Amino acid sequence: MPHAAPPALLQVLDALRCPLCAGTLSVSGTALRCPAGHTFDTARQGYVSLLGGSRATSGDDADMVRARERFLSTGAYDPISDAVADLVGGQVGAGLLLDVGCGTGRYAARALDALPTTHGLGLDTSTRALRAAVRAHPRLAAATWDVFRDFPLVDDCCAVVMDVFAPRNPGEFHRVLRGDGRLVVVRPTVGHLAELRSEVVGMVDVDPEKEQRLSRSLAPHFDEVATRSVEYRTPLSHDGAVDLVAMTPSARHLDASRVGEDPDLPEEVTVSVLVTAYRPH
Repeated sequence: MPHAAPPALLQVLDALRCPLCAGTLSVSGTALRCPAGHTFDTARQGYVSLLGGSRATSGDDADMVRARERFLSTGAYDPISDAVADLVGGQVGAGLLLDVGCGTGRYAARALDALPTTHGLGLDTSTRALRAAVRAHPRLAAATWDVFRDFPLVDDCCAVVMDVFAPRNPGEFHRVLRGDGRLVVVRPTVGHLAELRSEVVGMVDVDPEKEQRLSRSLAPHFDEVATRSVEYRTPLSHDGAVDLVAMTPSARHLDASRVGEDPDLPEEVTVSVLVTAYRPH
């Protein structure tokens, strides 16, 4: 049977633009359509395919998404979600929250809880992740998109832009963010998951120059408002350790089943990230 456009998507429709011609989008049956006739299907699972037939640079596959859902459901990363929510809660007015590289939507959902008058839009290249994201919060819509391309959004439409463990597009962040809005960026430190990295050969290391590169990329567009260091140790079951490896970029070149055969996976791991809020200038 035909399915209707999700209510959460209707709430953010005014901010969206056709990615092909920048025309306004409206609902047409089970799709979004612009005046030029470009059409973008809404999946039965609730997200809209704005990429169409275009190829994205990457995207989490089904195994990575399932591993992420299992691991995040344990609450092991909840202090990160709480730090993000604390930095945006009460700091911005009503508007749109954009989560770039939203994954399964868990971080956006926690932020939306702190912003009761805000609606959210998650962008990700992975349709598997977006199926989970649209279930994460009733005010969260989702669309396929590639962070490295110009966003299919109007200027100055966002109250919050979130980037949690995701690639960044500073120019586009600045274009879509309101003058009184906030950009929140979460990234790992060199100590993040150190115990797991030392045991699992081939896990991707954190670049020690990451902070300098982040500062250089954001400096032309943003000023730092506040930074929180979130660091703690969390228990780790054997299956949890396997899922943690399988949900990271390391999974693209590591065999999770081989990782699971390692009897010496750590029973505790250090979580160490920086959460920074920026304002546009």
